[in-house]
Amino acid sequence: MSGGTGAARARWSRRGFVGALGAVAAGGALAACGDGSPGPGPASPSGSSASAGRDGSAGSSPAATPAASSTGTPAARPLFLGTYTSAEGGGRGIGLAAYDPVSGRITGAGTLTGVDDPSYLAVHPDGRTLYAVNERERGSVTAVRIADRKILGSRPTGGAQPCHLSVHPSGRWLLSADYGSGTVAVHRVGASGALGERTALVRHTRPAPGPGQQGPHAHQVVTAPDGGHVLAVDLGTDTVYSYRLDDGAGTLTEVAQARTRPGAGPRHLTFHPGGRYAYLADELDDTVAVCAYDPVTGRLTVGAPQSTGSGTRKGAGANYPAQFAVSPDGAHAFLANRGANTLARYAVEADGARLRLLGTVPVAGDFPRQIALAPGGRLLFAANQRSGTVSVFHVDPADGGLRRAGEPFASPVAVCALPL
Repeated sequence: MSGGTGAARARWSRRGFVGALGAVAAGGALAACGDGSPGPGPASPSGSSASAGRDGSAGSSPAATPAASSTGTPAARPLFLGTYTSAEGGGRGIGLAAYDPVSGRITGAGTLTGVDDPSYLAVHPDGRTLYAVNERERGSVTAVRIADRKILGSRPTGGAQPCHLSVHPSGRWLLSADYGSGTVAVHRVGASGALGERTALVRHTRPAPGPGQQGPHAHQVVTAPDGGHVLAVDLGTDTVYSYRLDDGAGTLTEVAQARTRPGAGPRHLTFHPGGRYAYLADELDDTVAVCAYDPVTGRLTVGAPQSTGSGTRKGAGANYPAQFAVSPDGAHAFLANRGANTLARYAVEADGARLRLLGTVPVAGDFPRQIALAPGGRLLFAANQRSGTVSVFHVDPADGGLRRAGEPFASPVAVCALPL
């Protein structure tokens, strides 16, 4: 983690950070966020805090230990930050931080080194293990035990440049998408959270990619709310593939394909809590779409293109929508716009079947690659790749309004922010 230091800016010790993470793991279900009231001040950049090595050992920076106050103030929550270690000015591994669930203030806590190009992160449903892609030509995925930050090992994906991963709700399977090779992999997850051998590898070969899309590019893989189907979004083939997952063998069988408009370049799909609709961000043509989902067949039906609110056109100043986040109650959806550098806000209507654009707010950073809501949905985090910052917003549950929670937090080549 990079940024300035200050005498009054306390940093976490390994003991304090692990204590907070241990509380999350022991609790299983994540606690809700605070009431969204303004905090004591802006979020600050991290200091020159110590790193944890490949064996999970920690550095020796002195620090303060966060804890709940005698007045019952919520304790700080863990925040993990993804980056590109191979990029100029990039990070040295997975960024370790914490955030105040009321004010949104972020405090840096060092770096977990020994994980190359961890551009996307996910956590096991039991809260005990963190997973990262290693977005390199020979792709792999890595497991990290949260309690002591011990790296549990890596496994090859069998493809190139993995850019997304997710854990099946059963906790038994890790799913990953390889952008460079257009492949999707499944790995078995052991009782300890460590990864076993790969059980499946599927390659997107049909339909043929459109002009200028240079082959298949699997950009995301996610389990549908029914738990039995896995959906893979491929930017290069303008297709969302539906697979049935064999929960015993960890294999994938294709059951349906959903085509977007040619050249749309679908990037990221986010389900509504009701499980019958999902929202698709199309990177290349700067549109979004509401998709109907059939949990019986796993079939997705892509709706008509809608505005991202970017107000930009192709060429100079083009916009590339990144991903949606949907509020836990399903009433609002938020979209990261790279290029316009805004967050679009939508009202979700008709039990998920309609999106109505309410407006946009500046993200206070450059190129928001990824967004995430904290548990409870009262805080939204945006990882801004080009400015190397993480912006935090309070979310008004009544109307989905976004209010910035202080100044952005400095984090080198920030491409993923995972609040627990």
